[in-house]
Amino acid sequence: MVNLNNMKNILLIGGSYGIGLAIAKELEKDHNVFVASRTAENLNGLNVTHIPFDAGSDTLDVSKLPQVIDGLVYCPGSINLRPFKGLKAETFESDLKINFLDMVKVVQTILPQLTASEQSSIVLFSSVAATMGMPFHTSVAAAKGAVEGFAKALAAEYAPKIRVNVIAPSLTDTPLADKFLNNETKQEKSAERHPLKRFGQPEDLAQMAVFLLSEKASWISGQVMHVDGGMSTLLVNS
Repeated sequence: MVNLNNMKNILLIGGSYGIGLAIAKELEKDHNVFVASRTAENLNGLNVTHIPFDAGSDTLDVSKLPQVIDGLVYCPGSINLRPFKGLKAETFESDLKINFLDMVKVVQTILPQLTASEQSSIVLFSSVAATMGMPFHTSVAAAKGAVEGFAKALAAEYAPKIRVNVIAPSLTDTPLADKFLNNETKQEKSAERHPLKRFGQPEDLAQMAVFLLSEKASWISGQVMHVDGGMSTLLVNS
């Protein structure tokens, strides 16, 4: 049995807003939490260590991290919902970079710290759109599909030393999704599209991330966890 009872070192890439901030709030009382993000805004009052870091342009300074990292959560992402005929190749490249390539760079950078743990856990984020065929999602679905494929292959390669899992949400109320939920009509329509009749909250995803980082998930790896209000598997009654 893997012993993960002690306080662990958890690194969040992006933790000042939305889901990342909700995860930081869930973890900060029981673990050593390091938040690597562009800004420390909203982190005041939390027991976390902030590391200035832009995943899109910086190389993470490992000297600011402990020698052992027990958990990594990569939060940066994008939502580009536009008709395929209007998308340029640069949009696909940009979405692939922030969702996938920048994440790969982070994982490679801290791999020695992850393998130094008795059993570390990586949590990545996909989207319900990687599973369902949804109009106007070609770019983000492609990028998130890459995340899911990578996670399963990495989980196989590093088992049992590193567990790797993915959370695939549906639309969640974060700053990134503000333009889709910025008035009551949009909120009502979004809620109605989900079998559970509401859109996601950051805490819904944070609680799953905390579970996947914990000893309670020590026999779970290579999985895509759909936290999506039933969107990917249930039909809504018309």
